[in-house]
Amino acid sequence: MEKTSIKAEKREVSGKGIARSLRRKGLIPGVMYREGKSLPIQLDKPELVRFLHRSGGEQVIVNLQFPDGESRLALVKNYQVDPVNRELLHTDFFEVSLKETIKVVAAIHIMGEPIGVKREGGALQYGVSQIEIECLPDRIPGHINVDVSELGAGHSIHVRDLVLPEGIKVLTHGEEVVATVALPKEEEAAAAAAETAEPEVIKKGKEKEEGEAKAEKK
Repeated sequence: MEKTSIKAEKREVSGKGIARSLRRKGLIPGVMYREGKSLPIQLDKPELVRFLHRSGGEQVIVNLQFPDGESRLALVKNYQVDPVNRELLHTDFFEVSLKETIKVVAAIHIMGEPIGVKREGGALQYGVSQIEIECLPDRIPGHINVDVSELGAGHSIHVRDLVLPEGIKVLTHGEEVVATVALPKEEEAAAAAAETAEPEVIKKGKEKEEGEAKAEKK
C-alpha cells in the first residue's frame, strides 16, 4: 500500500481563535486519535491538500513526521471544509499499527459492460457502493474492482461473490447486492403476469376438485 509522508507538529493550545491563526499561517489544525486518547496536531496545508487530492477519498496510510524525529502511521478519519469557499479547515487522523488489524470501509468500482446489457437489452443497476473489511493497515485496498462484463440479464453479483486478496476479511453481509442486470421490460412483465396467473390456476383447480367431490356424494 502506498504511504505518503507529511510534516506535523504537536500543538499545546486549541480553540477557534488558535485554529484561525494557524490557517492564516498556512497550517491546518488536526487531531490524531488512538485507543480513546487524542493528540492535537498541526500540519502543513499545501502538503495535506495535495495528499487528500491524490488519495481521492480512498484509504491511504500517511506517515506523520514530527520535528523531534518521531513518526506515526495514520489514516485520515475525517476532514472538514468551508461550505462556501471549500477551503480545508480541520483534519482528524486515526493512528494505526502495522501489527494490528483494523476495520475500514473500501469503495467498490464497477468495471465493464455486462453481456445482459449489450446483448439482452437489460439495464445495469448498482447495489452497495462500499463494503466494510478488516485487515492489517498495509493490506487495505485503495478500492475493490468488480468486473461485471459477464453478468447476464436477471443475474446479480453479491458481496459473497467478491474475491479479495489474502488477509482481508469481509464484514458486510454476503447477501448484499453489488450489481444486477434487470430483465428487459417485456420479460419483467411476462414474469409478473406468470406470477399472478399461477395462483388463479391453482384456485380453479381446487374449485373443480371440490365440485367433483360434492357430485360424488350426491
